[in-house]
Amino acid sequence: MPGGRRRKLQLSKIYSFRCGRSSFQEDHSQIGGPGFSRVVYCNEADSFESIIRNYMDNYVRTTKYTLITFFPKSLFEQFRRVANFYFLVSGSLTFTPLAPYSSVSAIIPLIIVIGATMVKEGIEDWQRKEQDVEVNYRKVRVHRNGGIFNYKEWKNLRVGDIVKVGKDEFFPADLLLLSSSYEDGVCYVETMNLDGETNLKLKQAVEITSSLYRDWMFGDFKAVVKCEDPNANLYSFVGSMEFEENQYPLSPQQLLLRGSKLRNTDYIYGAVIFTGHDTKVMQNSTDPPSKRSRIEKKMDHIIYLLFLILLSLSFIGSIFFGIWTNEDHQNGEMKRWYLRPDNSTFLFDPRRPVMAAVYHFLASLMLYGYFIPISLYVSIEVVKVLQSIFINQDIHMYYEETDRPAYARTSNLNEELGMVNTILSDKTGTLTCNSMEFVKCSIAGTAYGHAFTEIEGALARTKSNGYNDNELPKVVRSSSVKGYNFSDKRIENSSWVMEKHADMIQKFFRLLALCHTAIPEVDEATGKVLYEAESPDEAAFVNAARELGFELHKRTQTSISLHELDLVSCEKVERVYQLLNVLEFNSTRKRMSVIIKDEEGKLLILCKGADSVMFERLAKSSGKFEEDTREHVNMYADAGLRTLILGYRELEDEEYRNFSKKLNEVKNSISADRDSLVDGVIEEIEKDLILLGATAVEDKLQNGVPDCINKLAQAGIKIWVLTGDKMETAINIGFACSLLRQGMKQIIITLDTPEIQVLERAGERPAIIKASKESIHHLITRGKLQIDRSLEAFALIIDGKSLTYALDDDMKDEFLLLAIRCSSVICCRSSPKQKALVTRLVKAGTRKTTLAIGDGANDVGMLQEADIGVGISGVEGMQAVMSSDIAIAQFQYLERLLLVHGHWCYRRISTMICYFFYKNITFGFTLFLYEAHSLFSALPAYDDWFLSLYNVFFTSLPVVALGVFDQDVSSRFCLQFPRLYQEGVQNILFSWTRILSRMFNGFFSAVSVFFLCTTALELQAFNQDGQIADRSILGPIMYTCIVWIVNLQIALSISYFTMIQHLFIWGSIAFWYLFLLAYGAISPGLSTNAYEVFAEALDPSPTFWVTTLFVVVTTLIPYFACSAIQLRFFPTYHETIQ
Repeated sequence: MPGGRRRKLQLSKIYSFRCGRSSFQEDHSQIGGPGFSRVVYCNEADSFESIIRNYMDNYVRTTKYTLITFFPKSLFEQFRRVANFYFLVSGSLTFTPLAPYSSVSAIIPLIIVIGATMVKEGIEDWQRKEQDVEVNYRKVRVHRNGGIFNYKEWKNLRVGDIVKVGKDEFFPADLLLLSSSYEDGVCYVETMNLDGETNLKLKQAVEITSSLYRDWMFGDFKAVVKCEDPNANLYSFVGSMEFEENQYPLSPQQLLLRGSKLRNTDYIYGAVIFTGHDTKVMQNSTDPPSKRSRIEKKMDHIIYLLFLILLSLSFIGSIFFGIWTNEDHQNGEMKRWYLRPDNSTFLFDPRRPVMAAVYHFLASLMLYGYFIPISLYVSIEVVKVLQSIFINQDIHMYYEETDRPAYARTSNLNEELGMVNTILSDKTGTLTCNSMEFVKCSIAGTAYGHAFTEIEGALARTKSNGYNDNELPKVVRSSSVKGYNFSDKRIENSSWVMEKHADMIQKFFRLLALCHTAIPEVDEATGKVLYEAESPDEAAFVNAARELGFELHKRTQTSISLHELDLVSCEKVERVYQLLNVLEFNSTRKRMSVIIKDEEGKLLILCKGADSVMFERLAKSSGKFEEDTREHVNMYADAGLRTLILGYRELEDEEYRNFSKKLNEVKNSISADRDSLVDGVIEEIEKDLILLGATAVEDKLQNGVPDCINKLAQAGIKIWVLTGDKMETAINIGFACSLLRQGMKQIIITLDTPEIQVLERAGERPAIIKASKESIHHLITRGKLQIDRSLEAFALIIDGKSLTYALDDDMKDEFLLLAIRCSSVICCRSSPKQKALVTRLVKAGTRKTTLAIGDGANDVGMLQEADIGVGISGVEGMQAVMSSDIAIAQFQYLERLLLVHGHWCYRRISTMICYFFYKNITFGFTLFLYEAHSLFSALPAYDDWFLSLYNVFFTSLPVVALGVFDQDVSSRFCLQFPRLYQEGVQNILFSWTRILSRMFNGFFSAVSVFFLCTTALELQAFNQDGQIADRSILGPIMYTCIVWIVNLQIALSISYFTMIQHLFIWGSIAFWYLFLLAYGAISPGLSTNAYEVFAEALDPSPTFWVTTLFVVVTTLIPYFACSAIQLRFFPTYHETIQ
């Protein structure tokens, strides 16, 4: 073997932890059964067996549309909206003789609105298309024949191909790792594109293929892989490989996922297993749950109401029209002789009045369609996108340390940010930094460490009741080493060798240095050993062990080397421990173990885990330290520290051989329940442990968390914390971050009672369930009675075990009734599934807006269940951010996001929508009044193009400016007066009272405009020639008044003027006059009745200008007067602040 390759292994910092050879002596394989039918012929992609299986190619498409489907699919999406569908139907009817206006004037505005949205959709999809092209046309080296590798585009890869991927390159498909540039077949993989995690993952090839490290070695390579079918589980892979007439089990350790990147490894060889949309990353690329804001849902109901009004007006008009048409020609007499009923069309046939009424009804549906704002949807989309840009660019929500601004990943929920009633928050990494520091420990019943933590300081200040901060202990760092803040002279500087239980202390820190998956790396510049750990906890432990004399120096596939202090000689010595097994941590086991063999040949299992699972696995001989350790753990929990219990046991050779045999058997079981079988075998050896002690690490509160929670509570927002911590830890962190306050009474629901513990020891499951339910029900009932009898604020604290029963169908409503009456709720020891279930319960039970905030993959279910999901871009990766609606870098930014941007967006959108309906009712009802005035002749009061452009040009821009720029109060006052936020929580600005009052204002404005204009113009000459005003004069005058009124009314509604708002309001009014002048200047064939109407009729006439001024002022005076009275005698909270 070439020396370079051997040297590369020695320099490698990448090691594997899976030890022991596998065999198929007892194969419980399900290969060939449902879910396990995939067969891959490696290096034989062109063979008949491969071709007949017809596996998917490697071309990936993430676009929503194709060139063929864009128009039909996009049009379908647009016309799913009821308003757009209505305008499509009415536009189609304009091509019939029923139309009261020209078809062109009806269709063009619809085309503009639909076209604008389709262009937006098309641009977004084209960007996705460009990304697809860039990915599909990447190139990778693929084995052809005779050990020769040539470049091939990703999209042309086939199942069974052998590929060679170089350092820092992405994997083109899901690959089976065959070998790497390292002799032991390991590689480093970055999975940020999959789960957002920045720490590197270790992968290892099957031992039999790890020697294939040169191109030519694959000339005759043949193997058959049988494995599971394509699925979305990123963390599982079940299969086997047949190579040289032997079978070898496959696991996730050998699977390299598409989208991952090769790091710190020169190259790897892999066989393509899943391609294209069969890959796990594509199987996971489902759309997130569709979320719509409450205002948007309510807006649909308003449109239905307007449809009802439209139908009612059309029906009423048609009845009168039918009656009058019937009376037009009776007994040979023509009542309205000037209409020539004896020679009328089918639309006005007195001999068929019922059909005439039906035709009139259809024509009215088209005519009164202007009640429905055609540009509403597209205007709201534009406004929300611009609002999102302002959120993204807010410098006050930019976190310089990580260079992360706020990022609104969707603009659909902007106004929901101003309506949040309940916040459900994770703790670790969300309220805290997820930056662990080793601060205290308990060894052999003795507590060590004197550090005064930040959480203890915050807790002391909360409980000090006004004492001077100088009287409280100060938080002082004892070390500059990251993750280490331990101070105790009894332990430091090798002083621990003088302690009574020095041997236990040695074993304690040795366990910290051995029981982990961290990788040591030597900094070439300083020569210092650094650690690449999978979690902040592990990094803190190995750093603490190093600082106290047990340095992890080197790690290989089968051994760990420590520089540790010898208890006898008191000198540093190097000891090598043979690593036999790593029994990894998961959320079910809540612990991890390693099995090692020391230099004396002793077999040891070293275990660390949560106290809830560790104490029950201790040997009875641990009793002498157990009580003291429990007391210390509770003390650490009271200080807000995270604790782990450490234990070990010496194994007999026979016991380990039996364990290893069973473990290999279940690992070779190619079945869906293999993981549970493995856990069952591990369970048998992790028992009768000897207690060493407990660790205590501090997870610091993020900056500004107490102030932020305090402000949110002042805003009337209820805050729930869902955490996996012990109850004591959660309660004290609750006090430290102002979630719990002095004087707040606590309702604690827990099953840690003597009665339940007796039943649990007896193991009678039915009795346990019955007693637990009765206990929970009793505690909930008692809690409700406590609240009924007191006026004080309450906090509810419940543990995970109790929560399991509280979320049962027969009890969850009672639990929710209790919880919503409490100011704060803390759910301890809660699992990811329980977090999602609690969020669902709160959302469905309260029917108010819920916001979930978290930073880790275990928070994804909670974020997707809530109305709004906010992801923290912390140290647990980006999976929560990728599943969220809005991403922020720190919890403290939630204050500004809700109280400032949420309040503004809610107010802007609510006012904007109400104004839209007001201006359309004002315009649409004048059409009805004019038609009634003309005996329901289905004749519009305005020119066709006046009708069409009302919503598109003359009244749309001011409302967009209001939705983007208006502020009732500044951001400073939003934060200074958090009670302002209750406007959104109570939905005051978009209540039915406010909506109907706006609608009534629209009806009043229409009545005022119509009757004042008709009264001012009738029975008198309009100009110097003595001509009276006809329809061609009345229509433009009414239209001018409406343009002035609706634009001035929005000016009266605006609290914060900018130059853009001035430009849009006065520009829209000016544009109407310019349009009227320009439209009248074109040929009469196009301008019809509007030909030269402004230049020759309106502008020269004083009546036009006087009437416009009089009608506008008279119509606006009632609105202005009502607003002034309300402001003077019944001011709202924000008006008081103004």
